[in-house]
Amino acid sequence: MIRKALLCAVLISSVGCFRTTVETGAPAGETKIDLPWQKSWVFGLVPPDTINTRATCPNGVSKVMVEHSFLNGLVRALTWSMFTPIHPVVTCAR
Repeated sequence: MIRKALLCAVLISSVGCFRTTVETGAPAGETKIDLPWQKSWVFGLVPPDTINTRATCPNGVSKVMVEHSFLNGLVRALTWSMFTPIHPVVTCAR
């Protein structure tokens, strides 16, 4: 019983949320590229695919936000960080 409780505590404590935002200074437009569950592997050492914004954002990018939600962290914990999904959102410039 104590082992199960300890395992649950470790899993819950290893699941964290974070958000990183990078702003370019360009005015934000209405168009967003929302890509939930981008695949990253082996502790993030194998990065997700590059996001090509040229076709969707002809005026460039205003803001890039990458978050690691609770569900992303839970999947990361359950796979021992072999699969590390992230959720990037790109906001196009006007």
